[in-house]
Amino acid sequence: MKLTVIGCGYLGATHAACMAELGHDVLGMDNDSDKVAMLNSGKAPFFERDLDPLLVKHTATGRLKFTASYAEAAAFADLHFIGVGTPQTPGEHAYDLSHLFNAVRQLAARLTDPAVVAVKSTVPVGTAPEVADLLTAFAPAADRVEVAWNPEFLRESFAVEDTLRPDRLVLGFHSPHSWAESLLRQCFAKIIDAGTPTIVTDWATAELAKGAANSFLATKISFINAMAEICETAGADVHQLAEILGHDARIGRCGMRPGLGFGGGCLPKDLHGFIARAEELGTGAAAGMLREAAAVNTRRREALVGLAREQLDGDLAGKRITVWGAAFKPGTDDIRDSPALAVAQTLHELGATVTVTDPKALDNARKLHPELDYTEDPIAAVQDADLLLHLTEWPQYSHVDPHRLAARATSAKVIDGRGTLDADTWREAGWTVRALGRP
Repeated sequence: MKLTVIGCGYLGATHAACMAELGHDVLGMDNDSDKVAMLNSGKAPFFERDLDPLLVKHTATGRLKFTASYAEAAAFADLHFIGVGTPQTPGEHAYDLSHLFNAVRQLAARLTDPAVVAVKSTVPVGTAPEVADLLTAFAPAADRVEVAWNPEFLRESFAVEDTLRPDRLVLGFHSPHSWAESLLRQCFAKIIDAGTPTIVTDWATAELAKGAANSFLATKISFINAMAEICETAGADVHQLAEILGHDARIGRCGMRPGLGFGGGCLPKDLHGFIARAEELGTGAAAGMLREAAAVNTRRREALVGLAREQLDGDLAGKRITVWGAAFKPGTDDIRDSPALAVAQTLHELGATVTVTDPKALDNARKLHPELDYTEDPIAAVQDADLLLHLTEWPQYSHVDPHRLAARATSAKVIDGRGTLDADTWREAGWTVRALGRP
């Protein structure tokens, strides 16, 4: 098949490369000409495991190309995926749909033949009819342009795997057995034939799928972190509690990792966006537990700052603090709503000198927080530190020999904000070890 992907950020670039891997001829379109040039050279403008090899492979064969022209995209195919960003509206929790609606209008004005527009962007429920109205109003092909909804469920650092081998495929249509359904089934034939659960549903249910999934995951993370608050007071170990709960098949281990809480560009945005839309629909009471999930997540960051102050006798002024981790999670250079950087920034504002290290995210962190200090070497970063904070669970940090670090630090104190360091090994090396949710 021939298809286009409108918007080539994290979602769009990954989708475009993976569709080429499935055997389709793909044209990615983005307004940013520098990004287009970079993608055409076989390089993503962000770090995502396994993505660059796909870009190199398929741009070399000509199966995958990128352009900044809506006209070229409209003429290329009759199936158009839209994956533009839908960030939070500044100062609000609701989604900002301006990029989506602009992309729809720009594409629509150039659709002279029947086409299917499949939206992957995460949106509040009720957006699909607005997209359909825009296409009817602006497209020369008018009502011969059909709308489909195909939400994404990508995990950063696993996005290629999640696109090529998803755990479910959701397809939303206004009418069943439409041309749009036929076209999308053809597009995803290899994935469907591999046995992937495929749910064909209406627009509204498909729109709710991503926000509901992320809201549930956020609630699960916040539940175990709420238990951590109780454990800290009761003298219990939240990691052992999580293991006990995780063996219950009704609960499961996935997502039950206590620590500093969640961040990134999806979970916080989708949680708040889901709450905001529920309130707009007059069903805000149903989202009460989600509001508490968000509150627990914020408290985790405050708790770690409080623990740092406690370890430094209540006075952070002039103290040197090293932070291992800047990305919101390992395996990515994404720092959006990073708990690690939020804690680092707060400690800086309280008077500490904060040095941050990260394997992938330092360039992005420097741009957002130039007031912090940075170094690439996690061992050198500990030099003369009064306190070490382990805030992003990159696997290489767990393999650092704490004996090598003890002589570098002014004070051998560490707070494990992710619960993945071997506390006994660190204590044997002379470190005072504290962790959220542990005695």
